[in-house]
Amino acid sequence: MASLLVLLPCLASLLLAASPAASTNSEGEALHTWRTRLTDPTNVLQSWDPTLVNPCTWFHVTCDNQNHVIRLDLGNSNISGAIGPELGRLEHLQYLELYRNNFEGKIPSELGNLKSLISMDLYGNRLQGEIPKSFAKLKSLRFLRLNNNRLSGSIPRELVSLSSLKVLDVSNNDLCGTIPIDGPFANFPLQSFDNNSRLNGPELQGLASYDFGC
Repeated sequence: MASLLVLLPCLASLLLAASPAASTNSEGEALHTWRTRLTDPTNVLQSWDPTLVNPCTWFHVTCDNQNHVIRLDLGNSNISGAIGPELGRLEHLQYLELYRNNFEGKIPSELGNLKSLISMDLYGNRLQGEIPKSFAKLKSLRFLRLNNNRLSGSIPRELVSLSSLKVLDVSNNDLCGTIPIDGPFANFPLQSFDNNSRLNGPELQGLASYDFGC
């Protein structure tokens, strides 16, 4: 009997570790860690309380019926700072909506870990650097809008493997090289690439490398 009493706390700990609440609490920790580095002049993130069991009661956060974070809606929120690599830990996330804020710095490659992601809207910020090649791992992605930023470098040719991608907009950046023509790129209108003064138009296979002019 005594040995059973000793085992009970251990079993309780194991069950807690395996529960959705434990998982979503780690998601809450990731979001709160990111929040501490953001500037939020209108207190949009005021409800993000790290002492709660999970982040499902926070404003601008949506969870599924297992309390996993599946949607983050922070568009038009007047937030500034960098997009944190911690977001790559939200493994069930389907919608990442960070458009029309003042986010700056590079897009973290860790966003390529969001295997369930359907839509990523980062347009209308001050993001710099290259489009991460890790986005090629986002096989469920249908919508990718990165327009109206300060992105540079070539369009990663690895993105041609995203067979589910229906909408791509990288207009109004500083991209260079050529536009891929394979996979979903065969269906994107040229307007998706407008106002990138160093982008040389569709790729001419065999005549020039895709990053020609970068």
